Amino acid sequence: MSGSSLGEEGILTRGLRRARTALSIAAAAVALAACAGTFNQLDGGTPAPTTTDQPPATAVGTGQVRVALILPLSAPGNAGVAATSMKNAAEMALAEFKEPNIQLLVKDDAGTPQGAQLGAQQAIAEGAEIIVGPLFAQSVSAVGQVARASNVPVIAFSTDASVAARGVYLLSFLPESDVKRIVDFAASKGKRSFAALLPDNGYGAVVEAAFQQEVARRGARMVALEKYPLDPSKMVDPIKRVAQVASRVDSILIADGADAVPQVVASLAASGVNPKRMQLLGTGLWDEPRIFSTAALEGGWYAAPESAGFRNFSGRYRARFGQAPVRTATLAYDAVALVAALVKQQPSSQRFSEQTLTASSGFAGIDGIFRFRADGTNERGLAVMRVAPSGGQVISPAPRAFNPGT
Repeated sequence: MSGSSLGEEGILTRGLRRARTALSIAAAAVALAACAGTFNQLDGGTPAPTTTDQPPATAVGTGQVRVALILPLSAPGNAGVAATSMKNAAEMALAEFKEPNIQLLVKDDAGTPQGAQLGAQQAIAEGAEIIVGPLFAQSVSAVGQVARASNVPVIAFSTDASVAARGVYLLSFLPESDVKRIVDFAASKGKRSFAALLPDNGYGAVVEAAFQQEVARRGARMVALEKYPLDPSKMVDPIKRVAQVASRVDSILIADGADAVPQVVASLAASGVNPKRMQLLGTGLWDEPRIFSTAALEGGWYAAPESAGFRNFSGRYRARFGQAPVRTATLAYDAVALVAALVKQQPSSQRFSEQTLTASSGFAGIDGIFRFRADGTNERGLAVMRVAPSGGQVISPAPRAFNPGT
């Protein structure tokens, strides 16, 4: 995640809020052998410290293959809370996997690039063959520099695609995937004229570029695209500009979270737009109870992973740790489970090779199928959900496999 460009503190806060408000789920028994098969390839089955001192690292597991796990465990605020939940999820992946031959070398980067770089150096010196983490974009860049010099691949969690690179793969939920899925679906339903209202921040900039690209790719029209400032009192003018052309629009994307989207829709209505006469579109940030409880958003479409995987994961996590996981905890689980599966299934010379990690068939995880691209970004199989008072309803299921050769 990128604090400067993608509002990572806000994304972490959203994940924590969702975890704390989630309904209790009965813990489900999971067969260890089934967990071992989760990651078969689909075609084959306070101010941050400035010193270099770090808390003592811990090791989890007794396997022969060493894997670094770098997270901001001692960082203040939501980052530290999220990191702890992700570390728990990583340990849970080991516990649920059948005879994992890996040992996690846990490194605390304290939320700084310097800490992440030091952690990577230590882990590689200790024999780590692959690095999982870190969380923040600048830390991913710092780790990538160290890892590439030693030919050690990285599976990181930043949502900033600019830090992806060859050998540095992002397993996060990237806004570009949400935009592609929702535009493809809308176009398949006959939507041809689009508008967008986006936050004037890094997340909005990423969505803007992706939205323009995907609308053009589908041969549709971009009628209007406006950005609104974070100050609610200054949202009115860009929203009015979109309202003036609303009669020529059949779909409008509002790519923001529950703190802003209800107010944006209310402002549209106050400017004379009937939201029910056009299709409202959103990203995965809409997957939150406050969106579902906003009557004006009912019937809106958004792209997100199907929720069953997270519900099942959350139940198992609660049973083990006595509390709800943050939403991003599945990323750490999936990364460690993937590494364990590759160790089990692949010869040592190929298990973490570029060819293996970027297999076009991809892998299946808690949140559905995903695959890494050669440039380090990822592609996910997302569902399209419909906003309803009871929660998101699947109207287009997530794909179960990627198209061969794509």
